[in-house]
Amino acid sequence: MNSNAVIAGFGEVMLRLCPAGKKRFAQALPGTLEASFGGGEANVCASIAMLGGKSRYLTALPDNPVAKAFAAQLGGMFCDVSHIKYTAGGRMGVYYAEHGSNMRGSNVVYDREGSVISLLGAGDYDFKSMLSGVTHLHLSGITPSLTEKAFEATLAIAKTAAEMDITISIDLNYRKKLWNWEPGTAKSDLARRCMSLIVPYANIIIGNEEDASDVFGIKASDTSIDEGKLNIAGYKEVASELAKRFPKAEFVAITLRESISADHNNWGGMLYDCKANEAFFAPLAENGAYAPYEIRNIVDRFGGGDSFCAGLLFALNTPELADPRQAIRFAVAASALKHTISGDYNFSSRKEVENLMKGSASGRVQR
Repeated sequence: MNSNAVIAGFGEVMLRLCPAGKKRFAQALPGTLEASFGGGEANVCASIAMLGGKSRYLTALPDNPVAKAFAAQLGGMFCDVSHIKYTAGGRMGVYYAEHGSNMRGSNVVYDREGSVISLLGAGDYDFKSMLSGVTHLHLSGITPSLTEKAFEATLAIAKTAAEMDITISIDLNYRKKLWNWEPGTAKSDLARRCMSLIVPYANIIIGNEEDASDVFGIKASDTSIDEGKLNIAGYKEVASELAKRFPKAEFVAITLRESISADHNNWGGMLYDCKANEAFFAPLAENGAYAPYEIRNIVDRFGGGDSFCAGLLFALNTPELADPRQAIRFAVAASALKHTISGDYNFSSRKEVENLMKGSASGRVQR
């Protein structure tokens, strides 16, 4: 990675509580839940650090032992946590995750109302200081979906980063269970209005196969998300339309997930070069045709999109991987590996990702 590149992420991190294995909440409670940490931007920063890059995580947390345990873990992964804002009182958000199996989908229950980051507005941060030395800022559509204040803070840090000539990436990340902070306004309408103010600052726009449709009404033709059927070629049209709408964008990246079942997904991605009007897909078969990874027996799909973001940003900031063809291959391989790892974080090394890019997918013991 470029030794001068420092990738920062700003957003909410939560305590994640899961029943063991594939158990349902009703089976596990009362009883024991597995505790870890997770959140879109935190997942990206953790993964970049694991890949060998320099990352910095920016957030607001209560000054208590649980928040400090999170910072200690992330700091132990060599992510810079020295710019986290701590407040007296308040709380860390929580999310409960129930893993799906076969035809039963996974389920998430949020308990994040009143979290510190949702209560702080733009004026509560010193964004210029927090971004000092940063070359790239990563944001998502999750934090602005929490409250009006969190939206205003996200918009303000985007403006500050742009003024500081920092490259900005934004994952659209639409969450149907969020965007509740303006009663009487449809969630999708609120998301569209707010993200239409944030996304113009983005050099890189990232989304999954349905984010552009949910947020901006831009749909791929001949695609049925519910049936897990994607018209892969149609996503170049989606990216092209996003590029027209947001002319600052240099790249648009889209993950392509075909859900055969909760345990079996086909996984790939596309990177669209806005200036060249060219789309690059990965992975590819020997004949050059798109041929997604067939991921069976999924361990944990939570954080899969974040691991894609991290792999893409790491690659684009690494000279030998920065070519769009290589960058999308690296991003997709990194995120495919995430599906084999429990928890939100992608504990995969650069070497493991590059081995998968070279075709090493047998899972043999490395001695």
